[in-house]
Amino acid sequence: MATRSRTSFDKRQKEILRMEKQRDKAAKRKERKMAPRDPDSSPLTVDLGEPLDGPAFSLEDDELQP
Repeated sequence: MATRSRTSFDKRQKEILRMEKQRDKAAKRKERKMAPRDPDSSPLTVDLGEPLDGPAFSLEDDELQP
């Protein structure tokens, strides 16, 4: 009764490693959430610069403007 099969032991070790990894990931997520953010580094506030080259369409008529 004191002996376990090798397969059961390996499964338990694998399960323990998986739970530890989940715990570590949760801690990292919480740390990132609590860390102060720099509002200037947001991808939504980045200036994209000049508009792309190409034909410009007028909303009033269907002619191309140079």
